[in-house]
Amino acid sequence: MLLALLALILAMGGVMLLQKAFVPKFGLDLAGGTTVTLSPKTQSGAAPSQESLDLAVNIIRERVNGTGISDAEVAKSGDNIVISVPGAGQDEVVGLVGTTAELRFRQVLAVAAAAPVPDKLPTSPATPQPSGSGSPAPTGKGSAKPTATAQPSSTAKPAPSGTPAGRALSSALTAPTPAPSASSSGKATGKATPEPSASAPSGQPSVQPTDSADDPLAGVDFTGVDPAVAEQFKKLDCTKKDRGQGVQDDANKQLAACSDDGTAKYILEKAAVKGTEVSGAQSGVDSTTGEWIVSVNFKSQGASQFAKITGEITSAPQPRNQLAMVLDGVVISAPVIEEPIPGGQARISGSFTQKTATDLASQLKYGALPLKFVQSSIEEVSGTLGADQLRGGLLAGAIGLILVVLYSLFYYRGLGLVAVASLGVATILTYGTVVILGHNANFRLSLPHIIGLIVSIGITADSFIVYFERMRDEMKEGRRSLRVAVEVAWVRARRTILIADAVMFIAAVVLYFLAVGGVAGFAFAMGLTTLIDIAVVFLFTKPFVALMAKLPFFAKGHKLSGIDAERMGRETSTARTTVPQEG
Repeated sequence: MLLALLALILAMGGVMLLQKAFVPKFGLDLAGGTTVTLSPKTQSGAAPSQESLDLAVNIIRERVNGTGISDAEVAKSGDNIVISVPGAGQDEVVGLVGTTAELRFRQVLAVAAAAPVPDKLPTSPATPQPSGSGSPAPTGKGSAKPTATAQPSSTAKPAPSGTPAGRALSSALTAPTPAPSASSSGKATGKATPEPSASAPSGQPSVQPTDSADDPLAGVDFTGVDPAVAEQFKKLDCTKKDRGQGVQDDANKQLAACSDDGTAKYILEKAAVKGTEVSGAQSGVDSTTGEWIVSVNFKSQGASQFAKITGEITSAPQPRNQLAMVLDGVVISAPVIEEPIPGGQARISGSFTQKTATDLASQLKYGALPLKFVQSSIEEVSGTLGADQLRGGLLAGAIGLILVVLYSLFYYRGLGLVAVASLGVATILTYGTVVILGHNANFRLSLPHIIGLIVSIGITADSFIVYFERMRDEMKEGRRSLRVAVEVAWVRARRTILIADAVMFIAAVVLYFLAVGGVAGFAFAMGLTTLIDIAVVFLFTKPFVALMAKLPFFAKGHKLSGIDAERMGRETSTARTTVPQEG
């Protein structure tokens, strides 16, 4: 057991070393953060319903504090919603809570470079140029086709392997293999390959409309495109920073939209699959490539719709064999589809980091906001307000710990050393757990968390007191030797310890799920330390006592051991004289 405990501590230390994480993350009251006030905006201009506000609060709370341990706070203030996120900047908070997360899967009808078409096209001496050396040229298998779509150059073309913004559909959609293949697990593995570059030959610059007399949209096939959408597409400027704002993504209408990196613009067909058909999303690491991905699962109807659209566009010419994934009116990926993809599963990949993958999965998982919001105020919050409370909490914890140590040494003497060592091991495990959770689950220490950790001192002390008293009872009047008493007492004491910890853990779980904010954080810390107490008692306290029982100092009952026969006999005699006699 002691070796297992040592291995656990070394493993935690190894994780901290690999992640270079040695200090816990702190909450809003200790580290500061950002507070954003969102004001709802309805189409009619009327005040929003309380039901829609409550739903928005719940969705935003799940996004910023889905686990309940990040110390983020979301609350209503009249018709506004106030969000406070610790340790985050303004752009990060706004990007996380402000998006509606309306996801659409749409067929691509046309693609062009991001800049708008000038009203008057520049002219220059006309010299015939091969396809791909000037304006975007049709893509295909090496020959131009009248119906093919002009593509941006390689520096502006969204590729399934990841745009400069780092997002694309892959694996289930975009594994770059030349031919479809079936998965042995029964899951669809529809493949897509990167589309051929429509830019100039290697080494030549990308498309520059000012250097060509040709129309930048020459070769774009507008067949079946709504004239109003086509006109909007021509004027759309995706080079601006606010390219995705103000786009009304009506699922039942065609859409002109920008790519999320601002390098291309698209005309998209009506939505084939809506975001409401997404049943879940989660981030993870691809076991083959080692890159971060976001897995998306569809409901039954969405799965059939996704299989249908991927089947319909596989034989279409470029770029109409591309399926765009649109989030809040912005194209985050538009891979080529080579075969139908049944099964209701897809994976989003690209140059994701852990954070960007987690944020996207959170947005998709927790759904779309029922209202549009505008930012009425944004302010930075200082963490100095909780500095005094933190010092007070740490002082209270230190005083409590010192009193427990002094009492254990005074009453249990030599056995008190086991108690002190147990508290030390519990401290090491708690600190390591808090640091690892902070860097992997966004657990942030706030004042409620610290209170919960201080309470754990008493929980750990209760456990070894129960064990020590059981052991002393077995040894009184010389009924059992120390080594026998250690084992017999453990069988009886562990049941009491487990029951007491189970009651504490159940209370923490109930409080965690019924409360929010700081109360939920306190409950999480209390439940965490309860589990650590069980680990300490089973992996350290009991085996360490059994090891010390072999030492002559304890086995022969030294006066300073705390289990000498004279003292325990005296305690037994005193107990007997205080028991009232009947009759």
